[in-house]
Amino acid sequence: MLGHETATAAPGTARTTGRDEVFQVEEHGIDPIPDAERHGSAKDVFWLWFGSNLTFTYVINGALAVAFGLSFWQATAVVVIGGLAFLAIGAAGLSGVRTGTATLVVSRAAFGRRGNWPAGLLNWIVGIGYTVVNTVVGTLAFEAFLADLGWSGGHAPRALALAVTLTLTFAVALWGHATVQFAERWMAYALAVGFAALVVLVLPGADTAAPAAAPGAQAWSLAFVVVLAGPFSYLPMPADYTRYLPRTTSLKAVTRSAALGGFLSSVALGVAGAAAATRADMTDAVAGTESLLPGWFQPLFLALVLGGSVTNSIITLYSSSLNLQVLGIPWSRARAIVISAAVTAAGSLGALFLTDFTTSLLSFLSLLIIVFAPWGGVFLADMVLRRCAYDSAGLHADAGGPYWYRSGWHPAGLTALLAGLVFSALTCDSELWTGPLVAPLGGADLTLLGAAVSALVYVLLARGHVTPHRP
Repeated sequence: MLGHETATAAPGTARTTGRDEVFQVEEHGIDPIPDAERHGSAKDVFWLWFGSNLTFTYVINGALAVAFGLSFWQATAVVVIGGLAFLAIGAAGLSGVRTGTATLVVSRAAFGRRGNWPAGLLNWIVGIGYTVVNTVVGTLAFEAFLADLGWSGGHAPRALALAVTLTLTFAVALWGHATVQFAERWMAYALAVGFAALVVLVLPGADTAAPAAAPGAQAWSLAFVVVLAGPFSYLPMPADYTRYLPRTTSLKAVTRSAALGGFLSSVALGVAGAAAATRADMTDAVAGTESLLPGWFQPLFLALVLGGSVTNSIITLYSSSLNLQVLGIPWSRARAIVISAAVTAAGSLGALFLTDFTTSLLSFLSLLIIVFAPWGGVFLADMVLRRCAYDSAGLHADAGGPYWYRSGWHPAGLTALLAGLVFSALTCDSELWTGPLVAPLGGADLTLLGAAVSALVYVLLARGHVTPHRP
């Protein structure tokens, strides 16, 4: 079987070199992709980020911005700014082109081999959490679709809906990189047409009048946190999907393609959500949006919610298998993904049949922006200082090497991360935690600025000794 950082054939089998083919199990994990086995172009990452972000979550985000007290146009401005954050996601993918490995392997350069482990664990937890939420949303949409067909009552329809949703997600993620890209592209074609129709049906009639009371700092900051949390949650993933691209791929094209894909999806659906919130009660976002649609479109709408949930779950589940290898699980990527799938299934079963913990789970995930905003700030600052030039072999060294630092820990990276964490914790306003500085700041939530704080501290501490690798 595959080692956790090398790809070798099982005894008695022949290894197909560089297998990264559609509907064939991917052989590579976090081991560096050899130049001879690289393929594809920058447009591939456009379809990946465009398709995976055609998800109903962005409709909910746009609706929440209005619920916080913003007008339609103000919410639209926040949604557009949030979409521009995909420039950072695109830029983070450059490391995959240069090193041929996953994002959370590259981040060893910023935190050290051992110092990187906590981020890998937290990212796996967040990835599984988002996959559970998407699975639950997709299952409920499919259950509603079955009810429209006349099958309702009891646990059987929900159980079938869950089984179908999990199977679609797991099968694609198990096959691996090539199948993930293939599925995201072809599902994007269908979802784009459907969601475009949704936007056309929902956008006209939006109330564009300004609210009676101007929104305060709290409303603006909460809206930005909700809208930007989505792109920020992807920061530990981009290189996972660029590591097969040839080294000669234009770095500008990679950034531009990824940013454009995520921007178009998130902004279009976010604006639709803001428009829907001015016309209907969006406490239950699916039901609220459905009430604005003609009867003939409602079954298609439920199919869109299911499809969007699956496309987003595919990339989070796939990346989770690489994350487990980063954590040291000595299994192949294909075997490791079974762990993630099993935990996802258990969490989804609990949410759907045992107790409604979806709200609590969402609150927990929103709180984790305290970790990932500062983590992203350090990672991006390190990438800029190194000009995205890494010692690929050193990233995989178990001990010693350029990224071993002090017994596997990088003081500059960890100190900067801690500074950002403290700032974010002090200024966070969530259901599970409210920082002591929120009230003096007029209720403003400045969690996301933890990224800027950690980046600045890292540059100050690391400038001079963190330099580009020169072979």
